Amino acid sequence: MTWATWLAVVSICMLGAMSPGPSLAVVLKQTLAGGRSNGIVVALTHGLGIGLYALLSIFGLAALITASPVAFTALQWSGALYLAWLGVKGLRARANPDAELPDVPTTASAARDGFLVVFLNPKVAVFFIALFSQVVGADTSVLAKLGYAATAMVIDGGWYLVVAWLFSTPAWLERLKRHSVWFERVFGVILVALAGRLVVSILK
Repeated sequence: MTWATWLAVVSICMLGAMSPGPSLAVVLKQTLAGGRSNGIVVALTHGLGIGLYALLSIFGLAALITASPVAFTALQWSGALYLAWLGVKGLRARANPDAELPDVPTTASAARDGFLVVFLNPKVAVFFIALFSQVVGADTSVLAKLGYAATAMVIDGGWYLVVAWLFSTPAWLERLKRHSVWFERVFGVILVALAGRLVVSILK
């Protein structure tokens, strides 16, 4: 692994992590509804899911998923349904006068959402196969391969930790809490729309 190659991987992984999509919506939703602790949990488990996919891609196992139309399509449909389910939950959010936030999620739900929004998205595998096919060769050591996977995991988890931290600061959170139900519904619309876009791409 050369510094130039590693920096290229870092740059591409940063752009991938920072691009808006269902992951960002899930992190913001969990942070808003459950506070900083839930935001941290969902960020860490999302990073773990990214690291796992990166590792599978580097060692060629994810290629088996993309090479099998049935497996790839099944993952796509599972991902679309999961995003739609999260979206519908957000759209059905109601204010609870006895609590600061409506439908406060648990730490377990934050961990689940963070991991599954990655695991049920086979495009993550395609992204990493495309990336690592350019930098991983027959002479790449196991240590270097693990380093690439760790880089992807740390960058992704780090980015969403920053997002969770910023959106759970007291100044932000007090303002967001007053309109939390509407934010839940907005995130619900976004997630349902993303699920619909995925369904359209599957049916093409």
